[in-house]
Amino acid sequence: MEHMHRDLLDLIANWPDRVQLAFARARTVFCDVADAAEVGPLDESLKWGQPAWRPRRARTGSTLRMTWSPETPDHLLVYVDCKTDLAEQMEARFPGQFDNDGRRAMTFEIGADLPEDALWQLAYLTFTYHRNKRASA
Repeated sequence: MEHMHRDLLDLIANWPDRVQLAFARARTVFCDVADAAEVGPLDESLKWGQPAWRPRRARTGSTLRMTWSPETPDHLLVYVDCKTDLAEQMEARFPGQFDNDGRRAMTFEIGADLPEDALWQLAYLTFTYHRNKRASA
């Protein structure tokens, strides 16, 4: 993945330093997953005003979005496509580890112990979603 686009940089620049650090750590995980899963490069953009990642290769994976809000200052909010079962899969793999609405939204606490293993699994499942569905059909 290349450097971040100006609109992403402008958005992130308004977040507190500790949130920027957590965002950078999560973004690194997402890039590492894309490499490990061999899904090709990721498109990085803003979708609905939130940073979003998706494999460039068609029919490979789904979109993963992440944002921060002053209303929940100690959390990163991560979203998956509500037409997938990704949130359910994450609850099954990491029961009660983070807030999960079971449909599309997961909330990760910002801190020294950002759950990188859970973020890795979420990114892997998301970025390989369509590829895995075809393989299991």
